[in-house]
Amino acid sequence: MTDFPQIQTVGLSGILVRFAATMSEPANRAALSFRAAVDNAEWPEVSETSTSLVSTFLQLDLVRVPLDQMIERLTDLLATRDWYTADLPSGRTLWHIPTVYGTDLAPQLEEAADLAGVDPDEAIAQLSQARVRVLTIGFAPGQPYMGELPENWDIPRQQGLTRSVPAGALIVAIRQLIIFTNASPTGWRHVGQTAFKTFRPTSEKPFALSPGDELCFPSVPRDALEKILTSDGTGQGGADAQVLT
Repeated sequence: MTDFPQIQTVGLSGILVRFAATMSEPANRAALSFRAAVDNAEWPEVSETSTSLVSTFLQLDLVRVPLDQMIERLTDLLATRDWYTADLPSGRTLWHIPTVYGTDLAPQLEEAADLAGVDPDEAIAQLSQARVRVLTIGFAPGQPYMGELPENWDIPRQQGLTRSVPAGALIVAIRQLIIFTNASPTGWRHVGQTAFKTFRPTSEKPFALSPGDELCFPSVPRDALEKILTSDGTGQGGADAQVLT
């Protein structure tokens, strides 16, 4: 981490604070915690903040504040603590999302398990017991990249594309999971199926998940998922949610 954090300008009105060149849990923790600190500072010149896997982005009104002054503020804030070990922001949500693993609903479980060096039953046990964090939102509205899984799940993407997986598909690669927002092609392997809708355009909060939220994907039988699909009109997908303090 000796070359980081780095402060970089983006276009005419943005600043990016990068905590690493590649994904790691400490760098993602730093990005989330630093964004929360910037938000808490309530600088009027900052109109928007967001995070990627390892960076915090600020949208600025440079009419109101000179760029050099803003960079100085950020440098001073960075010096206040070790952001790589900082506490994660409060108010995040822990989700338990019922998931069917394997079957024809998620036909690449066995292939992914083989790449992870375990049999399908052990794969289900590991994935259903894992607790992962929303690292960032991207690719499609509300779509989460979640991690990190244990090291044996550092499996490669496919060399070809699966033509389409459905909305709610749980897919895996490179120690990360994604719940697909919409039916889409993918190079990741489809290992589970949920009824959870990550994007709810008519809701007061269209994006169901936020960076920093944590998720578990307990295994349920197929008939349980089918019951959820027929009875749940909220998009919650049978999930339980609790606020993390």
